[in-house]
Amino acid sequence: MSSGELSAYSDEVRRVAERVSKARRVACLTGAGISAESGIPTFRGAQGFWAGRRAEELATPEAFARDPEDVWKFYFWRRGLLREKRPNAGHHALAAMEAKAAEFTLITQNVDDLHRLAGSRNVLEVHGNIWIDRCTGCGQEVRRTIEDHSDEIPWCGACGAMMRPGVVWFGEMLPDGVFERAQSAAGNCDVMFVVGTSSVVYPAASLGSWAKANGAFVVEVNPDDTPLSGVVDVRFPFASGAVLPAITNALSAIRELNRGSVSARGAG
Repeated sequence: MSSGELSAYSDEVRRVAERVSKARRVACLTGAGISAESGIPTFRGAQGFWAGRRAEELATPEAFARDPEDVWKFYFWRRGLLREKRPNAGHHALAAMEAKAAEFTLITQNVDDLHRLAGSRNVLEVHGNIWIDRCTGCGQEVRRTIEDHSDEIPWCGACGAMMRPGVVWFGEMLPDGVFERAQSAAGNCDVMFVVGTSSVVYPAASLGSWAKANGAFVVEVNPDDTPLSGVVDVRFPFASGAVLPAITNALSAIRELNRGSVSARGAG
């Protein structure tokens, strides 16, 4: 995408920034697309294979019960890929937007932790986090880092049971309370961003339309059309790394202009 193509959307960028500047609550849902911009293979994409098998064959409770060592090898491989990846301009723009907002909730379907690395604070991970080990016995969780990652299957220090990756597998329920908080944030926001998600994986896919039904101004950022595209207020058919920084820059300009206007009125 060229800068000229995005410049054709300058009015929309300004319009969205103005809505954000006036919003009391802002929410954002992100999907695999924003992580793909950091070079992370999409879970369901052409690169979603490991040892000749699709990820969907390994990311299940049944696969873990049958061969936990094999499943852990798959997740060690995925963690190894993530060790070399860093947040991109889209991640950083959302963190900057949160810093400027009165209330900002970031809801992500991604498990890679890149939003937190970029500086986002109020993050709801509806599909869990790949850097968490969760005990299959007592449920205790241990958060790993890139630095302390190893390829040895972890065992619980509290009860001695095997740990498992702290992600939501196919056929599992979402973490307790997380989706309810996400739904509340979407239903009560003034502006809702839907970024890099196909809007087909439920229940997260319902959040954009839920926000719209509750009166939010909904913005979609996605190079591809989705089931949500026809109902949003503004759609940007580009990657998040181009669009979101443009919006945050416009937001900063609006706030600077407003501060200047207030100062001018108070002079003399």
